[in-house]
Amino acid sequence: MKKVWLAALSLVGVATCSFLAGSLYERRPATKPSAVPPRTVLYYRDAMNPSYTSHEPGKAPDGMELQPVYADEHSSNQHLMPATGSGVAQVSLERQQMIGVRLDRAERSTTTSTLRALGHVALDEDRVFPLSAAGDGWVTRILSGTATGNTVRKGQPLVVVYARDYTAAERTFLYAMRALENPPPVAPGDYQNQPAQTLQEARLVLQNMGFGEAQIEQLAKTRQVMLDVPLTAPASGVIVTRNVFLKQAFGRGVELFRIADLSHVWIVADLFGDDAAYVQRGATARLSLTNRSAPPLRATVGEALSPFDGESRTLKLRLGADNPHLILRPGMPVDLEFQVTLPEAIHVPADAVVDSGLRKTVFVDRGGGSFESRVVETGWRFGGRVQIVHGLNPGESIVVSGTFLLDSESHMRQGNSGRHD
Repeated sequence: MKKVWLAALSLVGVATCSFLAGSLYERRPATKPSAVPPRTVLYYRDAMNPSYTSHEPGKAPDGMELQPVYADEHSSNQHLMPATGSGVAQVSLERQQMIGVRLDRAERSTTTSTLRALGHVALDEDRVFPLSAAGDGWVTRILSGTATGNTVRKGQPLVVVYARDYTAAERTFLYAMRALENPPPVAPGDYQNQPAQTLQEARLVLQNMGFGEAQIEQLAKTRQVMLDVPLTAPASGVIVTRNVFLKQAFGRGVELFRIADLSHVWIVADLFGDDAAYVQRGATARLSLTNRSAPPLRATVGEALSPFDGESRTLKLRLGADNPHLILRPGMPVDLEFQVTLPEAIHVPADAVVDSGLRKTVFVDRGGGSFESRVVETGWRFGGRVQIVHGLNPGESIVVSGTFLLDSESHMRQGNSGRHD
């Protein structure tokens, strides 16, 4: 009986709790879940190139996925918005400072600047004198002071050789001398001066073979053929090549020595792009040695046409330079400085021009934070300045710093439908 009573009490307690809970629930006001308003997409843009925008999702030409730009993001940051008028943007002062906008003025004046170029020293071909073998022979002795880089004087003996062609030329010279001293009977109509011409020709042969004047005079005096023949320097200068060794056999035409007069040399300079257009024939350049202190020299642009080097994609400009103290040696690197003056023209800093590939524009300051994007036609580009052929007037205020960001954000805010220039 007791168990039945306890069970009845339990059922009454559960019913009471359920009633109270239901009453409390009915008294609490019903709450609805907060609704998130949908975001409006204004356009899509390339995150890596904000100037490219589109009204449709997809991929940009560079392969990047286009990112949406929402209306709430656009309205929360109205630092840059298109103003009334085509190609005009309004930029707040705060935003100008943020993107580093800096102004300058278009100038109309002559432009003088320094054009720098790299070059190297080369031999003057008109001052190179080879000593070549006139026949087959052997080197019997090499004289002192004839190493590469030594300075020699004209007629100085360099090497002693033996060759049958040399001894034959000596004998021909001696026969011509005897014929001149004891001329044969001349028949009527024969040429009277033939012995004299034969002797002159024999002398020229000896000279071209490398005999010096002192050797020829000694041969004429002693009337003795020299078997070992000293070959002499054909000119004064510096030995730049030596191809002889003791007991060396050589053939006809082999170059034994090469001597160069370094009192005048060529400077070969590399000019990139349009730099060659600013250097005229006869122009003078200041010349200095790379990484070496030396008195400044001058070089003058020669008359030769500058050849184009396809490997380095440069024009090879040739200049002549006097080298009285032989400071300049073949192969030495040098620095060149040209002072270039261009005619009077309207010009602006190069950073002021935005080149999209299809057109060139500058941002003109119209005051009050208003900037006009104006298409211009450019001319020369030199010394950090660009010539403006059409589109600007002297004295107009232009943007010279921050132009890229200004141009990118201007395109982004205007939301050009897929247009990319």
